[in-house]
Amino acid sequence: MAELPGVTITGASGRMGQMLIRQVQASDRLRLVGAVERPDHAWVGQDVGAAMGGGDIGIRVTDDAKAAISAADAVIDFTAPAATLDFAAHAAAAGAVHVIGTTGMTDAEIAQLAPFAEKTVIVRAGNMSLGVNLLTQLTRRVAAALDADFDIEIIEAHHNRKVDAPSGTALMLGEAAAAGRGVSLAEVSDRGRDGMTGARRRGDIGFTAIRGGDIVGEHDVMFAADGERIILRHVASDRSVFARGALKAALWGIGRAPGAYDMLDVLGLGDAG
Repeated sequence: MAELPGVTITGASGRMGQMLIRQVQASDRLRLVGAVERPDHAWVGQDVGAAMGGGDIGIRVTDDAKAAISAADAVIDFTAPAATLDFAAHAAAAGAVHVIGTTGMTDAEIAQLAPFAEKTVIVRAGNMSLGVNLLTQLTRRVAAALDADFDIEIIEAHHNRKVDAPSGTALMLGEAAAAGRGVSLAEVSDRGRDGMTGARRRGDIGFTAIRGGDIVGEHDVMFAADGERIILRHVASDRSVFARGALKAALWGIGRAPGAYDMLDVLGLGDAG
């Protein structure tokens, strides 16, 4: 029987890292071959199963990302922008699929991924869930159907430890709305209102970020006109939806031609809308 494809998880001690490790361990299609943490992290050198509060599973946490990624068919990465760029170089050198769920990357940082996508498969998305990616397509279609008499507002809520705002998902939804209207999000984005801001500018796409408690992720796209509102909504109550999507992306990417992809490609929705 052929050996299952191997996956390395970066940011192993994080909430998403631990969720991903559990999902891979439970999978009958993938196997865990590596767990990476930053140098000097307390988990380095420990068996990752024991570090997570369970029994040993035979995988020790390492700070040698190059070696851990070289041993894998795919790496799943929900970390930070600078770390993601380092991991991208290792994944490209090893020919490993790089699934990126890291948020908060600037346009310049995203552009730095392009040379690596010439050497291996990169699947990057602001959100890995099926529901959110369907919401993205709906947002684009509704925005295309309605003119600027409908103001667009994107309201997102996350836990109080999230460090970036707007969320990667909110920006993904904003891009979809802008694409539906045939405009550039950079030109119509309204991300901050405080004080005497004046009236809302026609055609802008507004963002509101809520941070509190243990909210996993909630996103509303509101189309508001005089006398009526249309609200598209997605609520994630369990972080495992993101992990399952990331595993699906890893499996999809193995054996595929190098390139930059997203979850719409993984789900066969790339040409939709």
